[in-house]
Amino acid sequence: QVQLVESGGGLVQAGGSLRLSCAASGSIVGIIAMGWYRQAPGKQRELVARLSSHGITKYADSVKGRFTISREYAKNTVYLQMNSLQPEDTAVYYCGAFLWREYWGQGTQVTVSS
Repeated sequence: QVQLVESGGGLVQAGGSLRLSCAASGSIVGIIAMGWYRQAPGKQRELVARLSSHGITKYADSVKGRFTISREYAKNTVYLQMNSLQPEDTAVYYCGAFLWREYWGQGTQVTVSS
């Protein structure tokens, strides 16, 4: 079992920044990748950024150049630095860990006001 706890969401004005954190615990050996996904009201959950255990990153086109995913192995924590936030970035952001199955955090709300 893997437990994921997200933090760092909140309300920010357009153009502002937030940093999300996701602390992993439990059976974290064997994690293939970790990532951030988001779900806006009435929409499907979508990939925001993903980081493999080999350091390969993947970003949604809509966040390239604005968001950065990183991982601090000593703290078993993954971060999502979000800059130049826009109202369309408003969503619940979920942290995911990918092993032989997927694990998800409880989600953290990000609201960007115009």
